[in-house]
Amino acid sequence: MNDVLVALTRESGRNEPLRRWVDSRARVVEVPLTFTRYRSVDDVANDVRTSRHFGQFHALVATSSRVEPYVDIAAESLIAGSMSYSVGARTTAMLENHGLSVAYQSTGTSVEVAPRIEQGPVLILGAVNGRHELVDLLRSRHLESHFVRCYETRPVVLDEEAVGTLRNANVVFIGAPSAWRVAREVIARDAWVLVPGRTTLNVVRSTHQRSLVGWGGDFERAWRVVIDSDA
Repeated sequence: MNDVLVALTRESGRNEPLRRWVDSRARVVEVPLTFTRYRSVDDVANDVRTSRHFGQFHALVATSSRVEPYVDIAAESLIAGSMSYSVGARTTAMLENHGLSVAYQSTGTSVEVAPRIEQGPVLILGAVNGRHELVDLLRSRHLESHFVRCYETRPVVLDEEAVGTLRNANVVFIGAPSAWRVAREVIARDAWVLVPGRTTLNVVRSTHQRSLVGWGGDFERAWRVVIDSDA
């Protein structure tokens, strides 16, 4: 299958898990579509410490390993016996490195942790431009939460080489709606787009039918669909 070209589009340094899933099944290239701009630690600390639930949070949700600069501040706000939840193995490892035990790890999106959280209030560390489905789900279960914006995902301006690579790719990993906004006019109509969860799938599928949830535990199933479609 080395005639298949797979484009990994997370920002530099964050594509290795995807590369391991593909392994030797295809040629792999990296075309980052976004970069991260971080809020100051002091600003985030103020947002955490001025919450009326400071020192009383029963749960912490880290939606990305990008929130690492702020985890120690968040830990100050947790009550004894609190539970931590993560999105992705990299985020789990990061929390554990900071001395926090992870009760549940989502392999897709943050909404997967909602049914696992039994007690609030919940402190959520996420993106400035992140989606708030988790907050809504917790509210529907009468659990209070406090969402702290830690970083902002910004689009990359693609050069000619990047555009050409994306146009030639047979399979493209798209990690978030923000990445799709950069790539949607470039990716070939017959290319397959693999995404981490339902939220991104809905956004991609509104303009590109050949799209599947295909990260983590869903990768093997999605890969079979990709290969069978071109058999």
